[in-house]
Amino acid sequence: MTQSNSPVASSSWQENARQIANRIRLRVLEHTLTNNGGYMSQACSSAELFAALYTRILKLDPSQAPMIPPPFPGVPGKDNLNYTTGGIYNGPQAPHLDRFIFSPAHYALVLYTALIEVGRMAPAGLKQFNQDGSSVEMIGAEHSPGCEVTNGSLGQSISQAVGIALGRRLKGENGRVVVMMSDGEFNEGQTWEAIASMSHYKLDSMLVYVDVNGQCVDGKLNETMNVEPLQSRLEAFGMRVFSVNAHDVDALAAPAELETDGRPTVVLSYSNPTQGLPLLQERAPKLHYLRFKDEAERESFREVYQTMLAAAPATL
Repeated sequence: MTQSNSPVASSSWQENARQIANRIRLRVLEHTLTNNGGYMSQACSSAELFAALYTRILKLDPSQAPMIPPPFPGVPGKDNLNYTTGGIYNGPQAPHLDRFIFSPAHYALVLYTALIEVGRMAPAGLKQFNQDGSSVEMIGAEHSPGCEVTNGSLGQSISQAVGIALGRRLKGENGRVVVMMSDGEFNEGQTWEAIASMSHYKLDSMLVYVDVNGQCVDGKLNETMNVEPLQSRLEAFGMRVFSVNAHDVDALAAPAELETDGRPTVVLSYSNPTQGLPLLQERAPKLHYLRFKDEAERESFREVYQTMLAAAPATL
């Protein structure tokens, strides 16, 4: 299992993961306050998932990347043969190691903070966030820290993950392909084509985690384009499906530790998009992006931040 270099010390991986999750929310809230905007609900819903992935689920070696992300390297080509993807933050590629495919590009800030909390990226790297020429993009791309493939339109990453899993099978590799995606991506036909391919080729090396927070840019997912019942729909496609509490790190990790049975595994992680930050509920159902309406609202969130900071076990 991957080793965490987090500054947080604890008596168990579960407690360590919970503390990391809390600190992910705290750091994203700090960033949102500083920049008058951020994808806050995504941090609330997925913090435990990222923490469990990087401390328990993923089989990775240490990062090969600089702690401070380098500038945008330009597109790959004959004049840029040294191009590397942001996947190097997840360590080297090896037959026995996992490949982590991050899909929802707008969760990039949450991914960056997770990398910071497990010691794969320096906190100072966030100063480059959304700056011209930076690889630390607001909407993650294949050169952004932790991103191995282009996220593009939602649904592209899981499709590329299918190709990676097929390629690994042909090469005789036994490492898994682990995907993190969001429930809104099931509105993309390409996602279902990928699911059908996973089933057809019996890609049981694929493990897909879905943040089911019921939200999209236009509000509640069940009102804009309902995707439920996801479990029965995915099972009908031939998936092995588990529905779990996204804020229970044990429940998140358990499916990853089961023996494969010939079917790809999908873990539906049902989450609360205001977990750890109840004040955000006042924005419901418009939770996709938090930009403060006025200084009074910013101050109310700043007060919550100070309370969270005081309860944190270590300094940012």
